[in-house]
Amino acid sequence: MRHVDFAPLYRSTVGFDRLFSMFDNLTQPENGQSYPPYNIERTGEDAYRISMAVAGFAESDLSIEAHRNVLTIRGERSEETSETSELLYRGIASRSFERRFQLADHVEVSGATIRNGLLHIDLTRNVPEEMKPRRIEIGTNSTEETKQIEAKTAH
Repeated sequence: MRHVDFAPLYRSTVGFDRLFSMFDNLTQPENGQSYPPYNIERTGEDAYRISMAVAGFAESDLSIEAHRNVLTIRGERSEETSETSELLYRGIASRSFERRFQLADHVEVSGATIRNGLLHIDLTRNVPEEMKPRRIEIGTNSTEETKQIEAKTAH
């Protein structure tokens, strides 16, 4: 993939730094990170859900943080050492992870649950009333008399 240089745009624009950094992040590979797998689904008109496979992680091993339109999910599992058994094959991953998701403006985390090895994070888009489009009624002056402004003439 060809790299696009946004440096000239940084010099001639004000306030678009976040937009250009998002473009930079989109053009760079994700370093092949695929663990843990996740789904993003739309559950309503303004509701979304991120479901992440976190088998083997307890609630205390996971942390979720939302800060400045970035949702960060971390998992750190302590190594369980058992003196009565010896692990012959490890097929269930237990490595630590960190996943970041860019959230759109006005998207907030409304809750998180863990069930059957899946972490569900519910998101809601709450657009403030002043930001929503509103319909402007067009008035007619047919019933009202048209006002005329008279100008004074200079003598």
